[in-house]
Formats: sequence, C-alpha cells, structure tokens
Amino acid sequence: MSNQPGGESAAQLDLAADHRETTGQAAADKAARKAADEAARKAAASKEAADTVLQAFGGVRGMIDMTLPGLVFIVTYNITHQVSTAGWAALALCALFVVVRLARRETVQHAFSGVFGVGLGVWISMKSGHAEDFYLPGLLWNVGYCFAMAVSALVRWPLIGVMLGPITGEMFTWRKENPGRLAAYTRATWAWAVIMGIKPVILFPLYLTHNVNLLGWLKVALGIPPLLLAMYVTWQILLKAPPPIKAQLDDDDEEPAAK
Repeated sequence: MSNQPGGESAAQLDLAADHRETTGQAAADKAARKAADEAARKAAASKEAADTVLQAFGGVRGMIDMTLPGLVFIVTYNITHQVSTAGWAALALCALFVVVRLARRETVQHAFSGVFGVGLGVWISMKSGHAEDFYLPGLLWNVGYCFAMAVSALVRWPLIGVMLGPITGEMFTWRKENPGRLAAYTRATWAWAVIMGIKPVILFPLYLTHNVNLLGWLKVALGIPPLLLAMYVTWQILLKAPPPIKAQLDDDDEEPAAK
C-alpha cells in the first residue's frame, strides 16, 4: 500500500515540530534551573554574611562579659554598702574573663574593652564616693556610640559596614560596587543608633536622681535585650541585601609566583 502524497513530508514536519518543542522546553528548564541555582547561591551568600553579625559583636560570651560585671557591682554594693569593695569585685571578674580567654586562646578584644570600661567606672566612683558614678562611663559611651552611628550613616560610611566588611571579606566594596549593600548597611546602622539609644534615654535620668539600686538593676536588665534586638534587625536587613562582593587583592599584595 503506497503512502498518501505528502504523508511522509507531514510526518517529518510533525517530528521536527516535536523536536523544537522538546528542545525549547529543555532550554527553558535549564534556564529556570540556572536562575534558581543563582538565586539560591545569592541567598546562601547573603545568609552567610548576615550570620557574621553575632561574631562581630563578640557572640554570647561577649554579651556575658559585658553584663556580669555590672551585676556583680550592684549585688556586692547592696551587701557591703561600700563602693570600693563593689568596684574591686567587678574589676576582678573582668580580669578573670581575660585570663580565661587567654587560657583558651580566644580573642581578648571584648574582654579587654570590658576591663577598661569597668576600671574607669571603678576609678570615678571611688574618687567621688558615689556608687552611681560606676555607670557613668558606660552611659557616656552609649551616647557617643549612638552619635557615631548616626553620623556615619549620614556621611555614607555606615559603621555596621565598616565593622562587617573585613569579616565577610568584602572590605569596602559595598561603598561603590554594591549600592544595595550600602543601603542595607545604612539602614542597619540607623537601627543600631535608635535601638541602642533607648538605654541612655532611660538610664541617664535615673543617674541624675542618684538612685543607684534602680539604676544598677535596670542597667543589667537593659544590657542584653537591646543588643539582641539590634542584632536581629541587622540580620533581617542583611538577609534581604545583595550578597557581598569579595574584595580583590592588588597585584602588589599577592604572593609572587615561584620562579
């Protein structure tokens, strides 16, 4: 039985059409997978960068090092009613933190900053004889810190970016090469200025009333929660930000090739 005229040609056209459709669908699937992989890669890079927030601020240990000396001071002062005894107890705890970190070969940056801050507070309070003066350096530091955050955001050098850039490996590429990340760091810096500004707004009036007990306990209570909130807000902002662009070393910074 012979084929109908043009039957073979029509079948070939159908096969060619099926092939084009299959090829087009495969290309579309490949492009979709590539786009999904790229989106997942960017999301993973953004999450990795966001996760550096806790590391930058000393982690859980850093928060403990920051909070416990103030707690020891107010507890000891309530027991002994002596500024010097309470001050030396807080300073001894800070020194212990440094020794422990050195023994474990951990970074002592946050522990040493704690020793300096507590030591200054102890010196001022012992000189004046007023227990509330122990908290004065910390209050002034909070005010200066929030002011510096606000100014850095205004001049487009947000301090959160300055602090996280070396940790994420992007250094300062976010300033000119990654505008979305600059915007994210600016928002995060403003968030820190506002959230951490809550502490001096509440505590400074108490300092002026000389109510050392209420000041001391509120200082402890407000030590970690605002910090955690600021970290969480920063983490959320950086999750949605473009991933970091890693900084490229200059030729002079690269190791010379072996001859």
